[in-house]
Amino acid sequence: MVIYQNISLKPYNTFGIDVKASQFVTVKTVEEVQVLCTAFNLAERKKLVLGGGSNLLLTQDFDGMAVQIDLKGMDKIKEDDDFVWIKAMSGEAWHNLVMFSVNNAWYGLENLSLIPGCVGAAPMQNIGAYGAEIKDTFEELFAVEIESGKLVKFTNAECKFGYRESIFKNEVKDKYIIVSVTFKLQKQGKLNVQYGAIQETLHAKGIVSPSIKDVSDAVIAIRSAKLPDPKVLGNSGSFFKNPEINASDYELLKAKFPTIPGYPLPNNLVKVPAGWLIEYCGFKGRRIGNTGAHKDQALVLVNYGEATGNEIYAMAMLIQETVKNTFGITITPEVNII
Repeated sequence: MVIYQNISLKPYNTFGIDVKASQFVTVKTVEEVQVLCTAFNLAERKKLVLGGGSNLLLTQDFDGMAVQIDLKGMDKIKEDDDFVWIKAMSGEAWHNLVMFSVNNAWYGLENLSLIPGCVGAAPMQNIGAYGAEIKDTFEELFAVEIESGKLVKFTNAECKFGYRESIFKNEVKDKYIIVSVTFKLQKQGKLNVQYGAIQETLHAKGIVSPSIKDVSDAVIAIRSAKLPDPKVLGNSGSFFKNPEINASDYELLKAKFPTIPGYPLPNNLVKVPAGWLIEYCGFKGRRIGNTGAHKDQALVLVNYGEATGNEIYAMAMLIQETVKNTFGITITPEVNII
């Protein structure tokens, strides 16, 4: 384990923002994480924990220690007649874990195919797509407490999952480093193909009775068609969360904007697609300088090559303000802004 000085973070964030960290270290084992926390007194340092860097917007040089998590490995650790438990280390690419489950015909993660980032970041924001969230299959995780270096287990309930939320973004933010995550998957399950885009893709392929792989392939095709590859065009996927509003407010908006989509939720709430709101406001495909909203998905802000983090942030704030002025809805960033 070597600590480097003044390292560019451009290779470590999918927006491709070229800022520097005053210190940089890569950890490859749980023991190295524990040593970093204790021997190097990480709790007292300004720190930035990096996985795949896919949910991050860097707006300035980081005057602290950037810690890249590179713990690898995944395997089935237990099974019974109905379920299998698979454990993945936090530095594994999320999509590799999904493919591991799909290729073994284990149900539960197929709708989350091709989401960028690493396993360790997934429970932090309870990633989700096409009617599935990781809380649906999450069993437990282990994390190193930064102050003490102790290994601590968190159950599903203890993670306090919400919409793109968990305890790691709130009460215990910056107090733990996740090192492994375990999922409980079904051997015989029911596929979730209720989302129209999945149904349309399966229908176009002439698939009537889809397999787990069919659903995964459909999700991959949808995401590939709508979302730019970060290796080609810098981005962090969906920049904003989908807002949830009161059903009565939604009905008022529906009267004014008849085509506004909405999806009923418990507690008399309605989820409104942020991408639709942004597109309605004219931002889809709009470019300002070196950044803009993607031509195929307005929810994705992109770096056309030389954008600074502040340029992208300014674009995001312009979008947020315009949506607020148009609909009276505040859309909030999903990415972490540093």
